[in-house]
Amino acid sequence: MRLDSPTSARWARHTLTVVALASLTACANFSGIFSQAKPIAPQAVGLSQEAIPAASPALDAQWWKTFGDSQLNTLVDQALANNPSLRVAQARLQRVQAVIDSADSATLPQVNASLDATQQKYTKNGMVPAPLAGSIRDSGTLQASASWELDLFGKNRAALDAAIGQSRAAQADAQAARMVLASNVARNYFQWVRIQGQLDVAQRTLAQRQQAQQLVQDRVKAGLDTALEQQQSDSALPDARYQIEALKEQEALLVNALTALTSQPNGALALVKPAPAAINTVANSQVEVTSIPLDLLGRRADVSAARWRVEAATHDVSNAKAQFYPNINLTAFAGFSSIGLDRLLDTGSDQWGVGPAIRLPIFEGGRLRANLKGKTADLDAAIETYNGLVIDAVRDVADQLTSTQALRRQQTEQRAAQSSAESAYAIAVQRYEAGLGNYLNVLNAETAVLTQRKLGVDLAARALDTQVQLIRALGGGYTEPDTSAAATVAAAK
Repeated sequence: MRLDSPTSARWARHTLTVVALASLTACANFSGIFSQAKPIAPQAVGLSQEAIPAASPALDAQWWKTFGDSQLNTLVDQALANNPSLRVAQARLQRVQAVIDSADSATLPQVNASLDATQQKYTKNGMVPAPLAGSIRDSGTLQASASWELDLFGKNRAALDAAIGQSRAAQADAQAARMVLASNVARNYFQWVRIQGQLDVAQRTLAQRQQAQQLVQDRVKAGLDTALEQQQSDSALPDARYQIEALKEQEALLVNALTALTSQPNGALALVKPAPAAINTVANSQVEVTSIPLDLLGRRADVSAARWRVEAATHDVSNAKAQFYPNINLTAFAGFSSIGLDRLLDTGSDQWGVGPAIRLPIFEGGRLRANLKGKTADLDAAIETYNGLVIDAVRDVADQLTSTQALRRQQTEQRAAQSSAESAYAIAVQRYEAGLGNYLNVLNAETAVLTQRKLGVDLAARALDTQVQLIRALGGGYTEPDTSAAATVAAAK
């Protein structure tokens, strides 16, 4: 090819143009803008291989069924099927999926078609020559156009990756919402069970105090007690009835809470008191962990969602940086255009064009740098949010493990104390039946038994509640979705 040929000259001009445009990129740059935050290392919160020899088995995703209470199973199933909060989370997920579709479309060629028809009067006193000058003519254009952004610097790909990251985060948020809802139902139900046990003890306490009052009245009539003892026994009854009424209020409030959680009509929830031993005190041997699992951060949906938001924010920063580079499009059009609609499709009315279109940011008044600063700040906020959730997750598990172990020791001591009180009560009954003691001694011994029974009910309920909390802290059976390339492509469609 000769250097002085028209083709060589044209390519030389194009090359010089590209070089000139590329040299202008220095006018818009992102130097000095970078993220300050760093994701926390697992070792920093104690999740090191040396500290923890192995990960414990995964939990059952339907962990509530392992408690063996069909009534609880029904409540949780109703809550997961009907609760508006879960529907909101699902709607957010669908909204993010729409963003993925929009971002994906930007990576593909765009094709459009248009038809324009116009009736126009041409001026006599302008530059329009005869015979058009002063005439009224119809004109039309029938045209197809196509464009394809080459995305050489990854702007559109980064936007798509950011949208996929937000989708993954929304999926994890939906799972976290399910976990929170199921745990709230279980905790409220176990509190309702606790109230039933407390009501049994309170009813027996009232009956005992009524018996004591009758005995004191008999002793006063016999001249063995005074009005002081009578007044003391009388004052104990209102207190016992107050305790019963307070427990009934708590019972009603818990039923209201369960009604709301399961989205049932008010007054439609009819709970049946379970048998004392009907609920498994140990829901699953898999929960019997003694240390924080190594894979804890992958078990928790909230931490997973925060990590995906860090990924999405990272891609948003990449997208913001790519906007500093040239935007190169290939454009083409082909169609027909004529004055006079009857000639629109005639030979000679055809037109076409093809070529590149380059847009280069030079002076943006700081807009691009401001956008990058904002996206970088968003990334820092996402990283710090993730770090905070990691710290809270480890502390959460540590707290529940501490409470679980402490409750076992407390229950051991309480059972010993109750056994001693039951023995003392049995001895008091035997002495009374043998005529060696009075019935007040029996009632006093039974008071100690009732106190221990009440404490036992509380500790049993706390054990169940702590177990639910431990299951929640361990992720409740959450597993992260497949993040392979195939799954990513499927999520983008």
